[in-house]
Amino acid sequence: MFILKNAWISIKRNKGRNILIGIIILIIACACTITLAIKNTAVDLIDSYKSAYDKEVTIGFNRENMMKDFNPADEEGRESAREKFDNIESYTINDVESFADSDYIESYYYTYSVGLNGNSIEKAEIESNNEMPNGFGHGKENNMSETDFTLTGYSSKEAMSEFISGAYTMSEITDNAWDIAFNGNYVFINEELASYNNLQLNDKIKLEDEDGNTYEFEIIGIFKENEDDSAEPMSMFSNSVNTIITNTDATLNLTNGNENLKASIHPTFIIDSYDNVEKLQDEFYKKGLDENFILQTNEELASSGVSSIKNINSFATTFLVITLIIGGIVLFIINMINIRERKYEIGVLRTIGISKLKLTMQFVSELVIVSLVALILGAGIGALSSKGVSNSLLENEINSSKETTEEVNKNFGGAPNHGVDKGGMHGKGMPVVEAYDSIDAVVDIKVLVELLGISISLVLISSIASMVSIQRFSPLTILKERS
Repeated sequence: MFILKNAWISIKRNKGRNILIGIIILIIACACTITLAIKNTAVDLIDSYKSAYDKEVTIGFNRENMMKDFNPADEEGRESAREKFDNIESYTINDVESFADSDYIESYYYTYSVGLNGNSIEKAEIESNNEMPNGFGHGKENNMSETDFTLTGYSSKEAMSEFISGAYTMSEITDNAWDIAFNGNYVFINEELASYNNLQLNDKIKLEDEDGNTYEFEIIGIFKENEDDSAEPMSMFSNSVNTIITNTDATLNLTNGNENLKASIHPTFIIDSYDNVEKLQDEFYKKGLDENFILQTNEELASSGVSSIKNINSFATTFLVITLIIGGIVLFIINMINIRERKYEIGVLRTIGISKLKLTMQFVSELVIVSLVALILGAGIGALSSKGVSNSLLENEINSSKETTEEVNKNFGGAPNHGVDKGGMHGKGMPVVEAYDSIDAVVDIKVLVELLGISISLVLISSIASMVSIQRFSPLTILKERS
């Protein structure tokens, strides 16, 4: 009690000096609060962008393995490479289901395509010859260009990456399209193909396989391809003109019991961690995957969006460190000056029997009381300012997130009931970024604890001067120098 009483008397007696110390600590507390809030905002953004992408794994060719020992100058070597390519053991829907039965895989989706010929409609002729590689899916000869149309089945909306990326956009769609799209013989066709055959929504089309079996489908949507650069230079049509989109149930029904039907499967697996990719690949090989295939991830894509945000986080950290160093030095110097000015007071107190420990505690208590008041004021000012600062940083990201969602909605048909929401496309590259609507969301308990730790550190650093000086001062020497 004696220590606190003397500390409070000393604070009132030296108002000017303590107000100066308080202002410095207030500025430091305010700057630290805003900086810590910026760091929290950056961390939230990084988490949002990382969660915007599922950890995806796809199966691709192991080109390095296939090109091993390949000599382009050797005719036999080229022929051997072609034979090796043609003899790659393909995988089927049953294999994909077996692959997906893994502790490392959380979920999966896929596209399943078959080649069919026109019965009631004509192929839009394309001069170029787009070939699909062998080695995928059902049967050995998977060259879809030998048939008029490629019927591509999607297992879910999440699998429709062309619409999510904006490569395809729905130009016309029926009201109930997305209620029935993934169950039954319903299709979306390219608007060029629709114009070529004078087709409209709800029209029926017939396709047939090479054995003459006929299949009927109803048109529930018409899409267009937006990537003009992908079209062949000598073709009047886009590459997707003869691509007809349906669901995987429809394509699987066609291939059941028909080994001659040309088909291709492209699965995407959602895994729990990128660290398990090698283990998962070994597991796939043990389950029968040809070693000329390799697992590929989207890790690079998922990390690309957070580089600029990490820079903000690094800048905030650097600014915080510089603020603390400068603040600590300034407070240390002021405290040194304070001790020198109060040297006679120290000598008198020591002469009347006040111990070094009590005297040190009194000086530290003075600084703690001033720091606590300044800290509360600085944290309050910083909290009020940090909400606006953080939302300013988020503004571009919020607008970008909204625009991405609206764009994807348009790609799927435009109207709200035809589009998607953020939850529906979670993991497909659409971050959910929201503004802070309260100070508590920006300056949470974590920030306050960090701020308290910073304040204690500053008080201890600046108190070193008083601790050391008081221990070194001799009361007799001090009084003798005064006289």
